[in-house]
Amino acid sequence: MATTNDLKNGIVLNLEGQLWTVVEFQHVKPGKGPAFVRTKLKNVLSGKVVDKTFNAGVKVETANVDKRTMQYLYNDGTDFIFMDPETYDQLPVSPEVVGDAARYMLENQDAVVARHDGDVLFIELPASVVLEVTYTEPGLQGDRSTGGTKPATLETGAEIQVPLFLNQGEKVKVDTRDGSYLGRVS
Repeated sequence: MATTNDLKNGIVLNLEGQLWTVVEFQHVKPGKGPAFVRTKLKNVLSGKVVDKTFNAGVKVETANVDKRTMQYLYNDGTDFIFMDPETYDQLPVSPEVVGDAARYMLENQDAVVARHDGDVLFIELPASVVLEVTYTEPGLQGDRSTGGTKPATLETGAEIQVPLFLNQGEKVKVDTRDGSYLGRVS
């Protein structure tokens, strides 16, 4: 148990039998009346985001979530296999739990695996990853470094928009949250 004064981004709450991650929180002390905490909560399983307001100092139940850095080994056709680097235990994770993270995962890459009561809740990748462009149309004469974009396929199979001057075989930095191009890596 914790109070609403202890809330931090990333803490997982157990509200009415469902697990919710605190995405944002703000302590508000109005001129009149008692203080309260305004939060934005994301359902761990469904991904639904809701706004919820708590009175300041109210007790909330926190969920015991084990976040551990694990190494992604391979996809066995049905599940993604992760390994704990300390114990070498292998953990199969279903594609539904991995979700969009699969678009940016390479074998032997580290990811944070969050578990609660033995169940895997979600996979968290670093904010950005470096991937190689395996296919993109060649840029045309007259293309400038600013301006348009073109589709490019990455080594993981994901397709993103990149500037016209990028060529096949170059490495790019990609934001794992929204799949946007962040820059070229030499």
